[in-house]
Amino acid sequence: MLLTISVAMVGLGIMNNILVVCEPEAPVFIFGDSTVDVGTNNHLADSKARADFLFYGIDFLDSKPTGRFSNGLNTADWIAIELGFKKSPPPFLFLLQNDTQNFKKQILKGVNFASGGAGLLIDTGKSNFIRVIPMAEQIQQFATVHSNITEVLLNDNAEAMMNKSFFLISVGSNDIFDFFASNKNVTNDTQILQDFLNDLMSNYQNHLKNLIDLGARKFGIISVPAVGCCPVQLVINGTSGCMDGLNAFAQVFNTALSDLLQNLSSEFPDMKYSLGNSYEMTVSMITNPLPFGLNEVKFACCGNGTSFNAENPCSPDAQVCQERNKYLFWDQFHPTQAAARLAALTFFGGSPPYVSPFNFTQLVRA
Repeated sequence: MLLTISVAMVGLGIMNNILVVCEPEAPVFIFGDSTVDVGTNNHLADSKARADFLFYGIDFLDSKPTGRFSNGLNTADWIAIELGFKKSPPPFLFLLQNDTQNFKKQILKGVNFASGGAGLLIDTGKSNFIRVIPMAEQIQQFATVHSNITEVLLNDNAEAMMNKSFFLISVGSNDIFDFFASNKNVTNDTQILQDFLNDLMSNYQNHLKNLIDLGARKFGIISVPAVGCCPVQLVINGTSGCMDGLNAFAQVFNTALSDLLQNLSSEFPDMKYSLGNSYEMTVSMITNPLPFGLNEVKFACCGNGTSFNAENPCSPDAQVCQERNKYLFWDQFHPTQAAARLAALTFFGGSPPYVSPFNFTQLVRA
């Protein structure tokens, strides 16, 4: 069932009328990092990548911190809402540890595997956060879900469900952050950067192929944003300007990812994908914020310090802005609920360069 809604956003190439699925026709399975984590790391006792304390969740129901790295809903939630759900499905670890009686019933609606601090590489995030769930392990968890769905629905029905399901992936930023933090003078070393890029793309390809082997066919991929423009990077840079080296690599990453997806779709003709260009989305918001309803695109809404309110992370004793829907950044790294919603709407109703080769709505209907 489809519902037509009207959206007014200048310069995004969004159709005036966006077709949105208002009743979910298939599950959504979500993989990646903190941009789409809805509480996975709450269940990792030794993880330091956490958002289960105030002021995270200040705009969530009952101002409850849920483990989302946001003041409220995050990108996973808004995309799930556009797919017809009330919010993102719960984390795999929550279902496994706290809802075992309903596990097999719940997974038929979808599961969120994303973990804050995680990346494409197996070791990404470990030096800073001790314990995160990397993409390889997230896909192992999905394999468990897949086998349970097959047991419940039997082979043919399970395969049909997988073919219709929406696989959302948002990952790569933490790999870049970790690499540049450990290789501070690498910006001009073309060979080292190329080797790193090749490693990332090789891992990304393996992850996607593993999902395809498990029946995934529809992929909503979100590219790496302008990571050099996060408030914490402005603090490190010591100026009001973005970190050009990180942004340059993010652009190269996104180009390579686009090529990878094109090649995979040629190798697997029944694979469909839509690539949301988070980089262009972020840059558009920063360079021309007013059409998006934003008026602050450098400072963190929740944080501490005299430099961009981002010298220290969001915490229970942080300074928190009042007009949170006017800010691009919630904390040192992550978008506000409002910015995440704008991105999700763009991916569903927009056009190139913000989303290609077609948007998420068209992917759902393919």
